[in-house]
Amino acid sequence: MGGAIPWRSWHHGGSSGAARGLSSIILAIGFWALGLSAQEVPYVWHPAEPVRTLAGSVLAPEGYRRVPLRTGSFGDWLRHLPLKETGAPVLLHNGQPKARQDVHHAVVDIDVGERDLQQCADAVIRLRAEYLFAAGRAEDIRFHFTSGDEIPFLRWARGERPVVQGRGVTWRGGNRADASHDSLRRYLDTIFAYAGTQSLATELVAREPQHLQVGDVFIRGGSPGHAVLVVDVAFDPPSGEQVFLLVQSYMPAQDIHLLRNPGDTALSPWYRLPADGVLRTPEWTFRLDQLRRFPDT
Repeated sequence: MGGAIPWRSWHHGGSSGAARGLSSIILAIGFWALGLSAQEVPYVWHPAEPVRTLAGSVLAPEGYRRVPLRTGSFGDWLRHLPLKETGAPVLLHNGQPKARQDVHHAVVDIDVGERDLQQCADAVIRLRAEYLFAAGRAEDIRFHFTSGDEIPFLRWARGERPVVQGRGVTWRGGNRADASHDSLRRYLDTIFAYAGTQSLATELVAREPQHLQVGDVFIRGGSPGHAVLVVDVAFDPPSGEQVFLLVQSYMPAQDIHLLRNPGDTALSPWYRLPADGVLRTPEWTFRLDQLRRFPDT
């Protein structure tokens, strides 16, 4: 299917060979137990072939073309995210429907968890981490707590755990090594509990709006703060004008969903870069100078 991620070697810099070997062995065992090859699981939480995908369900506006993306890239992976059935409501972490059902165009088919954790910045972190995991880049899964402490997944996978003490973090061992996807989800819940828009904003690099690409993030760090993720971009060949799609989670923790465009219902769910420099989404307003990008994309 489009957007499938070829399994990559875990032999990258930045972690010990023993840790990489342990992680890859455990992951291989997990995929073997599922009866699936890694190449068949670009969306590891969704082992079945998606029935409905973002690219297959949301057409580019008339006259526009989707920008070319490298197969296996973060952008290509986001473009083919699995979606729930047409008309699916956005549900909260407790299974109840979100009060506002006029915000979303579609719902991404990914769990939100049972706790009130996977909110706005957390949804961006979740999708980035899931992509890196599926791409065989577990050594690149590392996020910061609001304290500024970096929390690498490979330390967690080795059995270490971060312990918050005052304003800092120490590490304790003693847990069994586990680099499975279930372990990743537990790691992410810990990240969600101690990270947020402020910490995520410091990890991203500023981008000029005219260079917007899939995988970019509009983010306002702080409390309150918010973040939305660009999951597709299309362009008008004669003019070069770009349009884009956005997903978000919100408070309380809820399904990640594709946003409607409240300012242009004819173009919705696509957005244009606004001439006045203010991006208006259904539940938050961003300035265009709040556009950011993960450093290695």
